[in-house]
Amino acid sequence: MTETPEQKVVLVTGASSGIGAATARTLATAGHHVVLTARRTDRIKALAAGLSAAGHSAEARPLDVTDSPGFHEVVEEVVNAYGRLDVLVANAGVMLLSRLDALLVEEWDQMLNVNVRGLLHGIAAALPIFRSQGSGHFVTVASIGAHQVVETSAIYSATKYAAWALTEGLRLESEPGIRVTTVSPGVVDTELADHITDPLAAEVMRTYRAASIRSEDIANAIAYALAQPSDVDVNEIVLRPSAQR
Repeated sequence: MTETPEQKVVLVTGASSGIGAATARTLATAGHHVVLTARRTDRIKALAAGLSAAGHSAEARPLDVTDSPGFHEVVEEVVNAYGRLDVLVANAGVMLLSRLDALLVEEWDQMLNVNVRGLLHGIAAALPIFRSQGSGHFVTVASIGAHQVVETSAIYSATKYAAWALTEGLRLESEPGIRVTTVSPGVVDTELADHITDPLAAEVMRTYRAASIRSEDIANAIAYALAQPSDVDVNEIVLRPSAQR
C-alpha cells in the first residue's frame, strides 16, 4: 500500500454489507488502508477489488468473529504485513428479534455469540497490539437498542447494552493513547431486519422501520471520530432518523 502521514490501518468486521461495507468504502476513499472482514468472502473480495481498482487501499480477509483464535490470527497477519493496526471497527452483528415467549433460544444464543462474544474476541485480539503501540482506536457499532427496549427487542437490546457497557468499560480502563468510540444507530436501511424469522417481530419491524437513514450516514460518523486529533476522544455518537422517536 502507498503510505501517507494521515493513513491508518483499519480492520472492519461485518464488512460484507450494510454499515460495514459503507464504512469500508468511506474510510478507503478517505485514504486509509482498510481490511474488510466477514464470513461472506465473495462479497468482501468483490468490494475490496472494486476499491483497489478505483485507486484506494483495501484488502479482504475471511473472519468469523465468534472464532477467537481466528480473530487473533487475522489481527496478527495484519500487524505482520503493515507493522501496526490503528483502528478496529467492531461492526459485525445480528438482529433476530422476537418476543421472549417465542422461545427462540438458538437465535438468542446466536445474538449473544456475535454481538457480545464477537466484540470481546476483537478486544482480546487488538488490545495487546494497541498497548504495545501506545495508540489505537476501538469503534463499536452498537444500536439505539442499547438505550431503549421495544417489544420483541429484549435479547437484542440486552446484547447491544452489553456492547455499550463493554466499550465504556474499555474506555475507562484504557490509557489515554487508546481512543474508544461507541456508535449507536437508530433505524438504518440495511439487511439486518431481513433475517428476522419471527412473524410478529417481522411485522413490528415493518412499521418501526418506516423511516430510516443510510448506512453511509453511520460510516460518515465513524470517519468523523477517526479524523479527530489524537488528544480528542469521541466517546459516543447516537444517530437516528429525524422522524424516529
